[in-house]
Amino acid sequence: MGDESPHKKLEDNNNTLTPSTVDEDILKKQKEIDDWLPITSSRNAKWWYAAFHNVTAMVGAGVLSLPSAMSHLGWGPGVVILILSWLITLYTLWQMVEMHEMVPGKRFDRYHELGQHAFGEKLGLYIVVPQQLICEVGVDIVYMVTGGKSLEKIHSLVAPHKHIKTTYFIMIFASVHFILAHLPNFNSISGVSLAAAVMSLTYSTIAWTASVHKGVQSHVEYGYKASTATGTVFNFLTALGDVAFAYAGHNVVLEIQATIPSTPEKPSKGPMWRGVVIAYIVVALCYFPVALIGYYMFGNNVEENILISLEKPTWLIVAANMFVVIHVIGSYQLYAMPVFDMIETVLVKNMHFRPTRTLRFIVRNFYVAATMFVAITFPFFGGLLGFFGGFAFAPTTYFLPCIMWLAIYKPKKFSLSWCTNWICIILGLLLMTLSPIGGLRNIIINAKDYHFYS
Repeated sequence: MGDESPHKKLEDNNNTLTPSTVDEDILKKQKEIDDWLPITSSRNAKWWYAAFHNVTAMVGAGVLSLPSAMSHLGWGPGVVILILSWLITLYTLWQMVEMHEMVPGKRFDRYHELGQHAFGEKLGLYIVVPQQLICEVGVDIVYMVTGGKSLEKIHSLVAPHKHIKTTYFIMIFASVHFILAHLPNFNSISGVSLAAAVMSLTYSTIAWTASVHKGVQSHVEYGYKASTATGTVFNFLTALGDVAFAYAGHNVVLEIQATIPSTPEKPSKGPMWRGVVIAYIVVALCYFPVALIGYYMFGNNVEENILISLEKPTWLIVAANMFVVIHVIGSYQLYAMPVFDMIETVLVKNMHFRPTRTLRFIVRNFYVAATMFVAITFPFFGGLLGFFGGFAFAPTTYFLPCIMWLAIYKPKKFSLSWCTNWICIILGLLLMTLSPIGGLRNIIINAKDYHFYS
């Protein structure tokens, strides 16, 4: 008895189990779970899926606040920050696409898996998961508010004499997600995502073409709006957060790439990068005209959401708001999918729940209800953008990929790669520390006059 080695065959009810069959069973179970989880269940996406998923992830309702951000930044700093953000985020996105399969035979399907490879099993989780969750859950809450407020705007234009609380419009918007949240994985939401990407391009085009049609307003001014120096500084910081929020697609980029098939001869980074380049061209077509033309036409009197500045023609503004609603429906799902994946992974792998439809039904309905409740409780849109934008998006978008790149590839000191990454890290850190200050101040100012569930 005592000299039996653990590698001897194990007797179990007349079944002989060898270590290899035990390993096979574990692998089989692991594969079943992976085939059930939303990120890894389907790997047959095409490159154009990557293009419109990235457009949907990147071009959010944030684009409509860019003219307002420009009015707080001013022409010089505004243009520089817009272009710099576009270039830096394209570079960090390229890094993430490259790092997805840098270990032969392994794919980093989730942002935190890459973090664990760069910083170690535990530290990687602690660094990436909280930030990624703040981003994704934050975006979903902000989109609940955006969807609700856009529906409210449509209603106020179509039936101006009837007043309905914002709360109810947020609930109406959420009702769609109680259904869509049950689509199992990324590829199953590709239709929703394509519609969202088309809508984002459409409402961005409406925003700047309608501004051109309206023409430069009389008494237009381009100076800073705030009456005090303190106000100007705080507004500038908030605007930085708005710009950071406008480039927030990195949180789901590895998860999108995970859906693309990959072989040693044809790695997934080829089609993924093609999709990213197309997406970034679309992003430029959406962002730059809206930000620059919107600010040029309305000056510092531009509203927080440019569609509010464009009151006429009514039918066009109603259409644009409807497109915003359709777009944020798609974006909500895109950002919710990695959160569903995280929750379901913990429940199935760590807590050993059975991967069933009932489990998925409960988890996803609870998540939609929770984001809806927070959105109803705190519906101050601009301040939320500035706060979340700086606090959470700056790290995951602007400098975390650079830190991972330095940790993994270890480029030579003062080489081009080393310098570029450090510049991005310094700029990202500045963005992370400065912009939440402005966003928090705006939330406090708005909260003074706000009555819960009014």
